[in-house]
Amino acid sequence: MFRFDPTFLKLQKLIRMGEAGQARDAESITPLVGGGTGDNEAAPRLFNSLPALNEAASYITQATSYLGSCFSDYSVEYGGQDSCNSLSHPHELIRSTSEVDGRSPVSVCRLPGERCSTSSEASTSAANSPSKESTETLSQPSNAIVASHPLGFNGISMFQGLIERARRTVRGSADDIGWLQRDPEMPPVEDGTDRFNQILDEIGHGVHRLPNTLVYLLVPGLFSNHGPLYFVDTKTKFSKMGLACHIAKIHSESSVEKNAREIKEYIEELCWGSNKRVLLLGHSKGGIDAAAALSLYWPDLKDKVAGLVLAQSPYGGSPIATDILREGQLGDYVNLRRLMEIMISKVIKGDIQALEDLTYERRKEFLKKHPLPRELPMVSFRTEASISPAVLATLSHVAHAEFPLTNQATKLPVVMPLGAAMAACAQLLQVRYGEKSDGLVTCCDAEVPGSVVVRPKRKLDHAWMVYSALNEVASEADAAQVCEALLTLLVQVEEEKQRKLD
Repeated sequence: MFRFDPTFLKLQKLIRMGEAGQARDAESITPLVGGGTGDNEAAPRLFNSLPALNEAASYITQATSYLGSCFSDYSVEYGGQDSCNSLSHPHELIRSTSEVDGRSPVSVCRLPGERCSTSSEASTSAANSPSKESTETLSQPSNAIVASHPLGFNGISMFQGLIERARRTVRGSADDIGWLQRDPEMPPVEDGTDRFNQILDEIGHGVHRLPNTLVYLLVPGLFSNHGPLYFVDTKTKFSKMGLACHIAKIHSESSVEKNAREIKEYIEELCWGSNKRVLLLGHSKGGIDAAAALSLYWPDLKDKVAGLVLAQSPYGGSPIATDILREGQLGDYVNLRRLMEIMISKVIKGDIQALEDLTYERRKEFLKKHPLPRELPMVSFRTEASISPAVLATLSHVAHAEFPLTNQATKLPVVMPLGAAMAACAQLLQVRYGEKSDGLVTCCDAEVPGSVVVRPKRKLDHAWMVYSALNEVASEADAAQVCEALLTLLVQVEEEKQRKLD
């Protein structure tokens, strides 16, 4: 037979009081949570000087508690020596794990046909015959279904969890951005912007200083396997200058440690074939992969590597990757992490760990275990993306398609609005965190401790380093010239370190 829940009747009474405008002291009403006063009072008087606001707060708290009690917590527990036989000897479970202080009424469902009792009644009956109950519990296997109604506890916990998820989502990576600069154990950086600008100006006037006694290895970043023109223009121009330049053919969507092993093998192969040392330039995650190779295998590579350039690399971590993969935020309700994993593993044929390795937590853990050697010459390059409306009309040449329109195949450029996408991301990071970025990497996270840092005034987004724009200004340096200037600066830094060691 259907019975009205007395808690529901109390809620109706509260609603009628609110509608009629009755005063709170006109009738004493037992709170929905706790069933008493004093320490168990669920709705404390928050506004003692304003009775109307205090009554409203009390009403909202009690109504929320009732709504929370509607979410029953069902659990099945098996006991006894042989749980397989527990269905044959069921017995009632007296003690509920949802009980908070022993006084909250908790409904305990017994066998079919028996009435439900509260935890207080169950505990009273247990006190009257403790030995019998204990004997039954220890001697017989059990299978009990408990329907707990902790008034207000589940509801408050649910809302507290929602608020905590919202807080973590809004806070995001605000506490992690720029942690490299705040770590006292990290070595300081040196500003090399003026030297870089001077070298770039000389390159513009036809003065090239890169020696041909070195081999130049370009390490592409994330999703480079899907960009056929990644670093191609830079490699072509280096080859025309008579320099030995190679692009590391790694699976960029793999983990950092996996790519580090492959880069190590690349370096050893190049040194064995040319008997020359290697200068590395890694872009984005490629810089992280190259740095990991030197950190993990430095004893084997220290005589084979002359230096490292990290261009727009999230050395400290990426707020984009961290915000997407962070657990305990609102994105968990739509399983955002699982969606990203499906996209990377099924669509791009990569590994979700490639993105996980760029989060702040993973970067902190890795750098603590495997720091870069202090004697390694390094140059880090960080930029700031433009967020002006003119960027929306920028198209980047990312690939080319061949069409047999004549006797010879005709190549047509494949373009994408990468500049507009980078500008939107940079605007998001600026508004949310107040940090300048190239669209994917904040400026402070791209500055590698112990390196010579280049901070150009020119607005360059994250994709510009590898994909040239169709509407570039002829008077400005292109990506190949910028890479040449960075490597030339690295050669100078390496020579200075050698002189200090000598």
